[in-house]
Amino acid sequence: EVQLQASGGGLAQAGGSLRLSCAASGFTSDDYAIGWFRQAPGKEREGVSVIWRSSGTTSYADSVKGRFTITSDNAKNTVYLQMNSLKPEDTAVYYCAADRTTMSLRWTEYRFWGRGTQVTVSS
Repeated sequence: EVQLQASGGGLAQAGGSLRLSCAASGFTSDDYAIGWFRQAPGKEREGVSVIWRSSGTTSYADSVKGRFTITSDNAKNTVYLQMNSLKPEDTAVYYCAADRTTMSLRWTEYRFWGRGTQVTVSS
């Protein structure tokens, strides 16, 4: 059974940093993608960043390029999202998701989901 556990959310000031973690279990190889998605109140869920575990290939939404960095620690089966230069518009519930067939930023293409973690950025 695939399980994803997201953690690391919290409160930060604008310009500050937070690091999110997504611990994955149940996969038999590293040939899958883990993505971070977020949903602000009243808005549609959107893709933030994705990494293909075995190759390290990454993808970012334009809104976070240059500020967020996604990395994978394959020994720990954990993916991190380092979020720097945070803005109030980054406030949302952040989810990690995984899939063996895509590394798209479209959330509808992901099969496995973890619970969300709240990120709040104050101005």
